[in-house]
Amino acid sequence: MEPHGPACPGSVLFGCELTASTKSYTFQVDEEDNFDHVLALSTVCLADGAKDECNVVEVVGRNHENQEIAVPVANLKLSCQPLLSLDNFKLQPPVTFRLAAGSGPVHLAGWHRIMHREGASFEEDDDLSEEDEEDEEDLPPIMPAKK
Repeated sequence: MEPHGPACPGSVLFGCELTASTKSYTFQVDEEDNFDHVLALSTVCLADGAKDECNVVEVVGRNHENQEIAVPVANLKLSCQPLLSLDNFKLQPPVTFRLAAGSGPVHLAGWHRIMHREGASFEEDDDLSEEDEEDEEDLPPIMPAKK
């Protein structure tokens, strides 16, 4: 069952856990739907049972040349930094999170944002564009600055 129904985009809570036995998690979406998807990461934190060791979390994705790249986004240690705020760090799916060092458990939390695909025709968008055109006609011409 879809979280908001097929015609109602919005945001749903996202979470996953990386551990010694589950070192990676891949977030994927259906590429065939008519929506754009963004994963916004808000926090990465150590969970109960974590050891006082460095836990490095990487984001694995593809660059503009479609080559796989891995970028560390968090280095957590229980005694000095058990939590990191990522301020809604936005990622385009598919994306893989990998525990590159440490044994976890590490929790990742954020939002899966679902939006209408750009270029799609919606009645509200058509009404807004007509209003924008009318507003542009009412604006006075731009005059050069006086010296």
